[in-house]
Amino acid sequence: MNIAVLSTRTGWHTDELQRAIVERGHPPLLVPYESLVARLGARDRPAPRLGAGQPDLFACDVVLARIIPNGSLEQIIYRIDALHWLEDAGIAVLNPPRAIERTVDKFYTSALLEQAGLATPQTVVCERAGDAIAAFRAMGDVIVKPLFGSMGLGMVRVSDEETAWRVFRALEAIRGVYYLQRAIPHEGRDIRAFVIGDRVAAAIERRSAGWRTNISRGGEAREFALPPEWNDMALRAARAVGAAYAGVDLLPAEDGTVYVLEVNGIPGWRGLQTATSFDVAGALIDHVTAGARSRETGR
Repeated sequence: MNIAVLSTRTGWHTDELQRAIVERGHPPLLVPYESLVARLGARDRPAPRLGAGQPDLFACDVVLARIIPNGSLEQIIYRIDALHWLEDAGIAVLNPPRAIERTVDKFYTSALLEQAGLATPQTVVCERAGDAIAAFRAMGDVIVKPLFGSMGLGMVRVSDEETAWRVFRALEAIRGVYYLQRAIPHEGRDIRAFVIGDRVAAAIERRSAGWRTNISRGGEAREFALPPEWNDMALRAARAVGAAYAGVDLLPAEDGTVYVLEVNGIPGWRGLQTATSFDVAGALIDHVTAGARSRETGR
């Protein structure tokens, strides 16, 4: 089975995926996004290619989109379109490009989670600084997040009006979108559940002294056994965005409510694997190859 990993650079995650692919007897193929060349109007089948003399992605059984790298709007749209093109041709693309589009956008993710009946923090998304300050005044204590972002980067907690004006004016200067969530008291902990297919493969509890629990921002992690209802919430959240695998962040509040904060459609798992010793890459490759074989059998 031919499995391609789409990324923009090598690193721990791509090494883990290639290791798992080789251990299962498949040839690994690491593909940089920048090398994609789409050919149209030719007599042979048009396809994104890796370059002269390289196999094209239409010859692969599975394409794993490890990351969508930063770039211009045109570059990002082109890369996502290439994934759609492959999927439309019957290639297994994980995560599906539609799920990536949904989860890379915090606003859309939050809307889909609420639509699915999952508890989400009170959220206001707007474009004008005046609307943002009105939302802040109504909520009193908020987390301002970038619409696109991960690992806690760019998040700011705002609990006084002077700070709010400084933050909102800075976003106004870059023509940003204001994404505000009510700050939820949570005793410095949250849960990351790693969903693969129809199960939660592993979960960790992340703790920190502050309000940000991301391991990349100094949080500590330990293995965590999800209660059945939390397990169900994680699976419902992944299904709500159409993800084949996902990192689902759950926030147990002090009042007993469990909120779904975020669904990451291109999750990292180094901290989770370190805390649990669970072979995430191996489980992920087993899942995608089983799915590809099932599709092939059903044809």
